[in-house]
Amino acid sequence: MEALTNLQNHFLIAMPGMDDPFFHRSVTYICEHNAEGAMGLIINQPVELNVANLLEQLEIVVPEQSLMFDKQVFAGGPLARDRGFVLHSPEEEWRSSARLSDDVMITTSKDILEAMGRGDAPEKFLLTLGYAGWEAGQLEQELADNSWLTIPADPEILFNTPITERWQKATETLGFHAWQLGPGAGHA
Repeated sequence: MEALTNLQNHFLIAMPGMDDPFFHRSVTYICEHNAEGAMGLIINQPVELNVANLLEQLEIVVPEQSLMFDKQVFAGGPLARDRGFVLHSPEEEWRSSARLSDDVMITTSKDILEAMGRGDAPEKFLLTLGYAGWEAGQLEQELADNSWLTIPADPEILFNTPITERWQKATETLGFHAWQLGPGAGHA
């Protein structure tokens, strides 16, 4: 049996032929990957909500407007869409935080949102609602079916690249442009 390649702290880049509208041209940050399955957050599918609107819906007092509050909230995936996940630069640890790499942490507890309301947000962050999940062997099969390209996660793409350019920039790290990808791929 082939050894499992751990894709934690990698991006999944959807191939152009991906039919699922939720994942079409998506870039997904893999937070966890092991023999039991995988969990990730889509980082380039914004929803009609910004951070200030979300905090207000959660009855978290929002101080006077700052650029942070205009940041977009993302659809992290089709599962548990009422649950929030914050990918952020490593800083103070909140109640439910895990370090995913030297550059990225994930927090799922409300205390990080309360800190944002006080103006104490992490230097760099991305807030999602929902997540993408794969059962044991499912992601590996999708990779074998050429549904995804994979690359090590790049904090520059994750936190600093404009939303509409993330899929293209992630593809370009492989040495070619997104337009060069056909709708399907094969094995040599």
